[in-house]
Amino acid sequence: MTDLDALKDEVFRANLELVRLRLVTGTWGNASGIDRSRGVVVIKPSGVDYDSLTPGEMAVVDLEGREIGGGLRPSSDTATHLEIYRSFQGVGGVVHTHSVHATIFAQASREIPCLGTTHADHFLGAVPVTRFLSEAEVRGDYERETGRLIIERFQGLDPLATPGVLVAGHAPFSWGAHAADAVHNSMVLEQVARLALGTFALDPGIAPLPAYIQEKHYRRKHGPDAYYGQGNNRRS
Repeated sequence: MTDLDALKDEVFRANLELVRLRLVTGTWGNASGIDRSRGVVVIKPSGVDYDSLTPGEMAVVDLEGREIGGGLRPSSDTATHLEIYRSFQGVGGVVHTHSVHATIFAQASREIPCLGTTHADHFLGAVPVTRFLSEAEVRGDYERETGRLIIERFQGLDPLATPGVLVAGHAPFSWGAHAADAVHNSMVLEQVARLALGTFALDPGIAPLPAYIQEKHYRRKHGPDAYYGQGNNRRS
């Protein structure tokens, strides 16, 4: 198996994992992975049912979006994924879903504040929400402008410490060290959104978790002083 075949298989499995975790409905989602040494991205083909996917059908593009293999047209969200790869060094996989609870926050144009340690274990601070795209941006290169919008929102933020975003009026994007890690972060994002909605139902005026508790829970799993687990600090 070549390195490209291995990446296709990895991305294929990541897309199927989105289905297993019930993060996608129909064809509303996609996962991708990058080989930075070769400058290629593998992504789910556009509009293809997950049940009929095969590793060989994964679309392959370069970092400018030119199709260089796979045979099927890449996801319509490819340009958004590429903007994230170009701007966020250290990201090896990107996922886009319309998972229910995270999308509710996106449609409300509302960030997900850190209300508890489940959130703090995985995301440092609130999950941010973008502004709405302007009419000119929508009329232009819509998917690329969506990626640029995400990059704009992360000015002053660490995308590796907060590996997800809500695009206002749209849905979430997540990323990670590789495709499977991006899927995991997408699952976590959906869970913290679900927990936040339930918490707001009980107490609409709830305040975020105190910052010192947020910091403790994040740092015990991430960074040079992490001590949780057996050496893989992206898992609970």
